[in-house]
Amino acid sequence: MSQQRVAAGISDREAEVLTLVGEHRSNAEIGAELFISVRTVETHVSSLLRKVGVPDRRALAARAAKLARAERTSETMVVLPSPLTSFVGRAQERTALREAVAAHRHVTALGPGGVGKTRLALAVAADLAGDFADGVWFVDLVPVTDPGMVGSAVASALGLGEQQGRSLDDSVLTALADRQVLLVLDNCEHLLDGAVPFIERLLARCARVTVLATSRARLMVPFEQVYAVPPLSLDGDTAGADAIALFLERAAALGWPVDPGQLDRVSEVCQRLDGLALAIELAAARLPTLGLDGLTASLADPLRLLVGGRRADERHQSVRAMLDWSQALLTTSDRCLLRRISVLVSPFTAADAAEVAGYPPLEPNAVADGLARLAEQSLLTPVASSGGIRYRALETIRQYETEQLIANSELRDMLARHLRWCSTTAAALAAEPPPASGDWRKRFEAAVDDIRAALTWAAEQPEHRGDAHDLALALAQLTFTRNLVGESQQRYEQAASLTDDPVVAASALRNAAVVAGCRMRGEDMYRLYRVAADSARSAGDSARAARDLATAAITVYRMADTFSQSPPPGEAATLLSEARELAGEDPAAQAAVALAECGVLVHAVDSDHGVPEAITLAERAVDLACRTGDPLAHSAALDALTAAQCWAGDPFVTAATTRRRVELLAAVPMTPASALERVNALSEAAETCIGAGDLAGARRWGEQLRDLPLLAERGDFATSRLLVADALAGRVDNVLAGSGRFLDAWELSGRLHAPNLATAAAAVALVHGLRDDDAARVEWLAIVDELGVTPEHKSAYSALFDAIVLLHQGQADRALAKLSAEPDEMDEQAIWVWRHWYLALRAEAAVLAGHPDAPDYLATARTVVAGNPIADAIVDRARALLDNDPAGILATAAVFETACCPYQQARTLTLIGGDSATAGTAVGIDPA
Repeated sequence: MSQQRVAAGISDREAEVLTLVGEHRSNAEIGAELFISVRTVETHVSSLLRKVGVPDRRALAARAAKLARAERTSETMVVLPSPLTSFVGRAQERTALREAVAAHRHVTALGPGGVGKTRLALAVAADLAGDFADGVWFVDLVPVTDPGMVGSAVASALGLGEQQGRSLDDSVLTALADRQVLLVLDNCEHLLDGAVPFIERLLARCARVTVLATSRARLMVPFEQVYAVPPLSLDGDTAGADAIALFLERAAALGWPVDPGQLDRVSEVCQRLDGLALAIELAAARLPTLGLDGLTASLADPLRLLVGGRRADERHQSVRAMLDWSQALLTTSDRCLLRRISVLVSPFTAADAAEVAGYPPLEPNAVADGLARLAEQSLLTPVASSGGIRYRALETIRQYETEQLIANSELRDMLARHLRWCSTTAAALAAEPPPASGDWRKRFEAAVDDIRAALTWAAEQPEHRGDAHDLALALAQLTFTRNLVGESQQRYEQAASLTDDPVVAASALRNAAVVAGCRMRGEDMYRLYRVAADSARSAGDSARAARDLATAAITVYRMADTFSQSPPPGEAATLLSEARELAGEDPAAQAAVALAECGVLVHAVDSDHGVPEAITLAERAVDLACRTGDPLAHSAALDALTAAQCWAGDPFVTAATTRRRVELLAAVPMTPASALERVNALSEAAETCIGAGDLAGARRWGEQLRDLPLLAERGDFATSRLLVADALAGRVDNVLAGSGRFLDAWELSGRLHAPNLATAAAAVALVHGLRDDDAARVEWLAIVDELGVTPEHKSAYSALFDAIVLLHQGQADRALAKLSAEPDEMDEQAIWVWRHWYLALRAEAAVLAGHPDAPDYLATARTVVAGNPIADAIVDRARALLDNDPAGILATAAVFETACCPYQQARTLTLIGGDSATAGTAVGIDPA
């Protein structure tokens, strides 16, 4: 898109962002790929909207795709590894497999290790790239040791993160639900228990996804089409046989071309190796040192007979013979090194290998040279990475070397050493906060599969249960930091199962419960706190059990929206009663019980006595929590007080309480528990500031909410409060850019019902209404309804936003009709944030419509909105309009400017008319 990009003034970084937008990547995905913050991505998107001249994210994605098509023959995203060597021959196999993939939704390329399945699959995937509109993606399953992590590996390859309220597997299935994708799953045979159910769900839910798997065993799933990958051809013209062509190409690449007169001898070598690609590559790598004479002599039949009975499949015998032969040609130290590094499942650095394998008889400083020699013999493959050269062994070689470790009685010692290395690596990562540059993330990704593998092994070894427990805790922390919150919860629960100490188990279970809350899994959070209480009781810690039971009880109310099915009626009250009995005089337990009472007791009282009772209980909970010195308990109690104050209808006191809560949490280190509190606190703080007319505060807290790492994959919720604040202020560019992230995340979640997001969608519709873009407004209003909000809950802001648009269009009569309902007759939860805005704009609509009751509307509004700078100014402006007082109208413009509301400032100037109207147009959207 170079010429058009330069013409539009688009920078190189913006071009990268534009390309990824065109691939329908979310802002979180773009930020992760380019190692920039989500906020920086939003800034680039906002700039691109202006430069490209399109109204919203969807139009920008369409334009990006169009520009990309002008420069590329392929319209798809092709994410395949780049082999270091050329692909040789296999024309017939390539055609046959390509036709099979084109005709079937699931094809398994089947064959023994070393036959060349992966290389053939990569070649076919590249051939078919143009047939899959949404991309071709490669997933390397070799480093994955846990069958339950197949979905995680696919998500990592796709650049997807976990969506709150659903598992990572479900996030993948949702993201691919309507995409036309070819997914290459390489080396499935050791993960059949995980790969099979994942592929079944994938094909069932994603009708346009095709899977090309490679495996040594059939997957035995419905609709599987098997293509048996044959050895390289040995028949026909000698020079044209694929096996011989591969040998000649690899030999030439080493600087040892074979004389045409020696082709018969090359053919003899390839025949003895049964045309196995891996065996031929290993043999060719030895040509410079042995020559054809040495190769022929070394591959004599007696050597093969030594190992012929160790595999039923003749092709496996050939590979095993070749590997035995390769081993025999290595020095003792290099054989030892190759055995030892086979425990590393992911590509590794020389330093990693030195730590794991560098002990007698190997010297650590000799490991790097040994790796280079093994790479020269094609026993290791160098892998380029941003951190330098890494090495990896083909899975066939790793399995062979593992057998060598067993034969030499070294396996357990090496796995224990690998475990220690993983524990040290995990501890170092956990001790270091991840920098914004993305370096921490790269190091995490490089180590995590080894850590998982070590944990899987250690968990099955009785003598290493303690190490496994510690590693599970470290991995839980790391995966939470990396936003793999589903795995984080799993690892905390695993840690609890790996200890016999009930106190330690209870601690892990509490962490698991909090992470479940971060995932918006109310049932899990409730269950885990109850199990933690059982562990605490078994340890004789009644006070801690009381806290856990009380926390479980309040979870039913604090996290009510995250339960797919609420606990039976009365169950929370029963838990509260048990907690009271166990609490004793413990201050923390008493504080937890008091907080639970805010939910259980208030829920049980009638509405006439509900408000004073709720405030009394909440103030007591705050007092008790404050005495404990625990900021998280204090925050939770302030949340209860906020709810009671909202119920009382006092936006100023409520806003002050939420501000206290945010400021309290600002100094708390980031943990799962503090992250959960912070999300809730910032969300409520932004919302209450809007109710009090503090748009600057709402924007400040909304920005902090948007930038929370926990919400990197939940752009819809992350931007929800900021979108409302910016829409009311009239910051159009911000809303258009933020709405793209909102829409991306919501669609990636499967367009979930989320009533708490409906206000944000309505705010985006408001901005499109102010821009006179009726089509976009209708689209966003449809999103409001699809989010599942009830008519009662949207009654206030829906009427208010409609009225703002109608007043903007000069239709005061219709605006007044929208605001005809009396606030006191509305649901308090629906009106409380909007009461001041509602009454102030109703008064203005009545004045502009010439309604006879306009003075009464003004008087009512004046009484209620006092202290709200924006609502006060709207009422003052309406009073001045009624009195035909231009100076009074103009005076409100400065108030709106101070209150960070440029739209109302511009509207004021436009209402005055004349030169002021021109100035109003310059400030914001041109109001009618």
